[in-house]
Amino acid sequence: MSTSASPQPSSTAPALGVWLIGARGSVATTVVAGAAAVAAGLHPATGMVTETPPFAECDLAPLGSLVFGGHDTVGCPLPKRAEQLAAGGVLPYGLPAAVAAELAAADGEIRPGGPLPGDTRSDEELISAFAADLTDFVRRRGLAAAVVVNVASTEALPAGLSAEGSAHDAGEDARLPASSLYAAAALRAGCSYVNFTPSTGMHHPALTVEAAASGLTWAGRDGKTGQTLLRSVLAPMFLQRALDVRAWSGANLLGGGDGAALADPAAAAAKNAGKERVLADVFGTAPQGEVHIDDVPALGDWKTAWDHIAFDGFLGSRMVLQTIWQGCDSALAAPLVLDLVRLVARAGEVGLVGPRPELGFYFKDPDGTTASLGEQFTELLALAEQLRAAR
Repeated sequence: MSTSASPQPSSTAPALGVWLIGARGSVATTVVAGAAAVAAGLHPATGMVTETPPFAECDLAPLGSLVFGGHDTVGCPLPKRAEQLAAGGVLPYGLPAAVAAELAAADGEIRPGGPLPGDTRSDEELISAFAADLTDFVRRRGLAAAVVVNVASTEALPAGLSAEGSAHDAGEDARLPASSLYAAAALRAGCSYVNFTPSTGMHHPALTVEAAASGLTWAGRDGKTGQTLLRSVLAPMFLQRALDVRAWSGANLLGGGDGAALADPAAAAAKNAGKERVLADVFGTAPQGEVHIDDVPALGDWKTAWDHIAFDGFLGSRMVLQTIWQGCDSALAAPLVLDLVRLVARAGEVGLVGPRPELGFYFKDPDGTTASLGEQFTELLALAEQLRAAR
């Protein structure tokens, strides 16, 4: 493991930048620490689909070639945040010390985000500032390219905008949400983009024309890490076995930054929209029932998701399936983020631009694809074949 203050990426592959929005959060910290640990052989690449045999000859960027930076509005340094995550059992004991140089180097590339309360800059000024940070990062570090990944806290759906990104009764002077400011900055800086959150991001109508003309690759939205992952497997099972689902209710207990952010009903509504849309997409209409999110600060970065499924069998037999998913969201999300960075970057290299429906496997609310995980995985494997063929 490197002991220098600014470890250099692998010299055998062009360096690829990874610009994280929410760069000092739990997911981002786990991404940086995890990439360093796997690249150094300290831990296996558990959870990384791109490290499985179908992707072995796709010319994806090696983990050691990734250079991290980002935007955030908080000041806790990444090494300190990693120590906190290790104390909470999210990161292995001793890992923050083992990858301290890599964490410090990434932290040195984090720039102030926004807008913070009292920030008087216009949308255009904010976009220009964020884009300048990106272009400086790419130029100064000599990067072949960079991928912007939104892993920030969920924001409320902007007034006048539907969950699908269509406008209705929005005022002409409405400001762009923060996630869309960062997406616009990625477009301006010529960077591919991944929205791992339910926030608006690239789906804002104000960005539609520019995104379509950009020749860039993007993917989203809302990473599928737990409850919705399970729903995307179970819902097709009920449909394929001709079992009538009468009701499907769910609850989530979570703490940490996500729990605090989702305590806001508007942010929770944006998050739940993707969870419920999976069922509607599979069944054609959503069953009775809702998803509820409760902030339980004592849980920290751990979450529990519970589903209650009422369904009818042969001759009207009433049956119930209940599931409980307990996991660490950061550890579930980080390998997916690394997968997406590598896949989006490589897709852009071979000319696969625009929204990539083949990456729907990773998202609750993907662009133009089926909601069934099995069918999504087939599409992902087809993408791997395209990437291999482009070598």
